[in-house]
Amino acid sequence: MIIQLSLKKCFPLYHVFKIPNAGFQHASRGGLVLQSVSQDVYENLALEDWIHDNMDLDNRHILFLWRNSSTVVIGRHQNPWQECNLKLMRQKGIKLARRRSGGGTVYHDPGNINLTFFTNRKKYERMENLKLVVKALKALRPQLDVKATERYDLLLNGIFKISGTAAKLGRAAAYHHCTLLCSTDKFVLSTVLKSPYNGIKSNATPSVPALVKNLFEEDPTLNCEMLIDAIAEEYASCHQISNHIILINPADETKFHGIMEKTRELQAWDWLYGKTPKFSISTSFNIVHEQSSVEIKINMEIKNGKIETCHIDVPQFWLPPTMCNELNDYLIGSKFCPSETSAVATTLLRTCTDYKLHNKWNMLCEKLVAIM
Repeated sequence: MIIQLSLKKCFPLYHVFKIPNAGFQHASRGGLVLQSVSQDVYENLALEDWIHDNMDLDNRHILFLWRNSSTVVIGRHQNPWQECNLKLMRQKGIKLARRRSGGGTVYHDPGNINLTFFTNRKKYERMENLKLVVKALKALRPQLDVKATERYDLLLNGIFKISGTAAKLGRAAAYHHCTLLCSTDKFVLSTVLKSPYNGIKSNATPSVPALVKNLFEEDPTLNCEMLIDAIAEEYASCHQISNHIILINPADETKFHGIMEKTRELQAWDWLYGKTPKFSISTSFNIVHEQSSVEIKINMEIKNGKIETCHIDVPQFWLPPTMCNELNDYLIGSKFCPSETSAVATTLLRTCTDYKLHNKWNMLCEKLVAIM
């Protein structure tokens, strides 16, 4: 679906036009600048996949511009328990997404712009894309000190990271996507990108922490719409195409056949958590009960997001070994997640008729859920 909006309110530099019902993939050869009307991360990531998988990029290059509601986006080979505060995200309604590309974890909100550069594999060039973004920013505000680094980041004033990069290389097609911090909520960013979970051992790709800054902090007259327009204008100039931004709805199955299935795949637990590389967790916690404190030790191995081995070490005087063994057995094969562990705990609690044991068991299960 293509949506025409007020030119004055949204795109002062461009004529936003409506493409034929056949779909933009049948538009003239050359370059295209697309912008999503959705802020749903799963829909936008699905559109990236759809373009990569379905469009002929031998004779066409594409710039896709998109923004999301509050979301933590991890790389394909990362561990979400290591990268972010999942408990806080659940409390705040912040989504988790896993990209098809590699790289580190980033925080998205409407104050962050995402740019995806599509080409065929032979023309894939990350540094040229970043130089284009720098040139656009300089054209908009010549005083900005922005440079691309060898790590394919963009730094402001030589210190602050305003953009990170990731990529996917297919057999014939490729895309490079990057972020651009304009007015992101930095407090939320710093809070959710800090894992509270201890004792995790994993070979998953770790993120590299960096100081960040919004472009808005450097120049309060800047906003996302201005940056989008400037980058689109520079892209059009560089590739000698018309100054058009095409607004698209990534949820439109009639235009993008099969895209809803791609969206569902990206939302699925098996992709978000099940694709986490195998890891182990070895941790301990104290439970205070009747003016005494006992130490509980937990050792688990998690594969495909499910508990493969489990050993809960509880002092025998505090809880009978048979109860712990039963909990171990029930947890093996279950998802390493609060909802499934809570369901297991509830099932076992129903079988416990001793009030004191029931109370201890409940406290233990609550602590278990907290490490997930």
